[in-house]
Formats: sequence, C-alpha cells, structure tokens
Amino acid sequence: MKNTIAKCTQREFGFTNWGGKRRGAGRKPKGRRAGVPHDKRPAFRSAKALLVTQKARFDVPSMRHPEAHGVVAAALAASTKEDFRVVEYSVQFDHLHLIVEAEDERALSRWLKGLFVRIARGLNKLWKRVGNVFPDRFHSRILATPRAVRIALVYLL
Repeated sequence: MKNTIAKCTQREFGFTNWGGKRRGAGRKPKGRRAGVPHDKRPAFRSAKALLVTQKARFDVPSMRHPEAHGVVAAALAASTKEDFRVVEYSVQFDHLHLIVEAEDERALSRWLKGLFVRIARGLNKLWKRVGNVFPDRFHSRILATPRAVRIALVYLL
C-alpha cells in the first residue's frame, strides 16, 4: 500500500464587516435627545478650571423655580470641600452650568457625582417624585487659558 499524503491548502474565510471598532458602530442614541458620548475625557490638572454641564430629564419641572433653585444653591454650598469647589454656576430650565476647580481627576469625578446625587435627591423630595433627575453623564471642558475662562464666564453669566 502506498502512503500518500494529501496536499493541504489554506483557505481564507469570507468575513463580513459586522461589529468591531469603526465609525458609526455601537448602539444608536434613543429618546428625545442624544446623551453625552462615553469617550475618555481629556487629562485634567489642578491648575485649571472646568466648565461642567449637566442636563436634566425632559419631563421634570423647571429648575429655575425659586424653591428648586434654592435646593440647587444649598447643595452647591454644601459641596464645597478643600479639594473641590464650585466657582460660578447658572441654573437653566433643564440643565446646570458650573465652573469648578478640583485638585485632581479623582476628586473632580467623586465630588461632582456626589453633588449631582445631592441635587437630585433634594429636587425629588421637593417635587414629590421618584426616579433619576440627571439620566446622563456630565459634560466637561477644560478651561486652559485666561481667555477660555473669560468666554466661559460670559457664556455662564
């Protein structure tokens, strides 16, 4: 009997281009408005201020009402710590603008998260409702130059 070895050739698979990292991939925004993208935020150093924007749900009452504004102002006053402070703020109908200073990225994220939880709990108690007030992440922009700080202050005030 003759020992024969079959010659094997490697074949390529015909892959489709589904899934993976590419432009337009991922879950599409749903609802009345798109949320803040979950991209990595730029590195933050303590020598700079940040402009932070936090949007509220579309179905909650206005935060500009005097009682609601009082809840927000009290939460902002209580949130001042040695490594985090709110320099200026503006309360709009459905979002907040804050200019904040923090010691580092960890302090910034920790204290902002706590601040928004405190505001949400106070507003839910005021409005006699249950549920999230701020369903999305906060948006932040580093104010690296004096001109950027001035433009942000003009925009905020």
